[in-house]
Amino acid sequence: MPVPDKNTRDECLDRLSSLTSLALSGEGVSANDALWLFSLPQEYSEIIMQGASRIREAFRGNAIDPCTVMNAKSGACGEDCHFCSQSSHHSTISPEFEMVSKEKILQTAALAVSNGARRFCVATSGRGLSDPIEVESICRSIETVRKDVKVWSCATLGILSEDVLDKLKDAGLNRLHHNLETSKEYFGNVVTTHRWEDRIDTIKKAQEKGISVCSGGIFGLGESESDRVSMLQTLRELNVDSIPLNFLVPIPGTPLYDEGSGIGAEEALRSIAVARYMLPTKEIRITGGRIQALGGRHPEIFRHGADGVMIGNYLTRMGRPPLEDIQMIKDMGHTLSTDPLTGEMPVYSTNQETGPESVSPIAPERIAFISIENIGTSCD
Repeated sequence: MPVPDKNTRDECLDRLSSLTSLALSGEGVSANDALWLFSLPQEYSEIIMQGASRIREAFRGNAIDPCTVMNAKSGACGEDCHFCSQSSHHSTISPEFEMVSKEKILQTAALAVSNGARRFCVATSGRGLSDPIEVESICRSIETVRKDVKVWSCATLGILSEDVLDKLKDAGLNRLHHNLETSKEYFGNVVTTHRWEDRIDTIKKAQEKGISVCSGGIFGLGESESDRVSMLQTLRELNVDSIPLNFLVPIPGTPLYDEGSGIGAEEALRSIAVARYMLPTKEIRITGGRIQALGGRHPEIFRHGADGVMIGNYLTRMGRPPLEDIQMIKDMGHTLSTDPLTGEMPVYSTNQETGPESVSPIAPERIAFISIENIGTSCD
């Protein structure tokens, strides 16, 4: 892309300033403006980053919110999501196991919180949780985790009926995670066994029940920048509370591995910044694939607008040790969010006057907290 002349550069800087002001008003930039942000050459990346950081600080403050996920039922999924190692349509080395016990979920939640997690998510494979025995098991686990660990409970359970959502709400589920994965226009290229509208329906039903929703997608599926903006626009229209951004890890045996999909650090960071400009008041949470996409540029996610991060392992792949991510947050001058249920620090005792230096150290032996079935396999 040619370097803009001075007049063009001045126009770009003026427009960037206007878009930053618009986002700082809480409105967020339009889809067309978001596409323009994507189109700017790399020489504007520093300015875009500065704007995204200002927007994050204005609406989300200085605190970063760590969460973690536990794979409570893995593999043998009948859906054909082209990115997923748990699909029975693909030949992968993903582990397969039935629903784990309530005691194991409770133990994992307690260890996750001791490592800094503020939110604990239980995940199950399959089209959607519907078996009455499994529904009852998850509900009892949610109740126990809330009571004994006192952490915000989250679950990612696929496409759900109103009856199941009622049971989850009664059990005390705070937040449902249910990704759109990509835009409506591109969805059929990565999933054919259910409809994009099925996901929208689950999100709306959960919101009607008063359950907070965490919904985002995966970048690097082969989608265009227009698809990314379209997905973000839909999430804005749905008014979800948290937007998790994943970056594809091409897994051997899945269709997207053969197609060589995925993105690099510069593209991933620009995507985070665009999400912040479009959704200035929402949580922007960086989750799967960040190790591969970002490499040594992990700390920049917060400067580009993120205010949440998934720590520990993922569904079927090892992540960075939680200690490293908590230390990264501290080194960047951020505090950790307070526990959403109690308003207190579950583990850390941060003095607001002295800042993040007062954060208590983490015992190294508390790092590996995800269930043993997750170890050494490839990731979603």
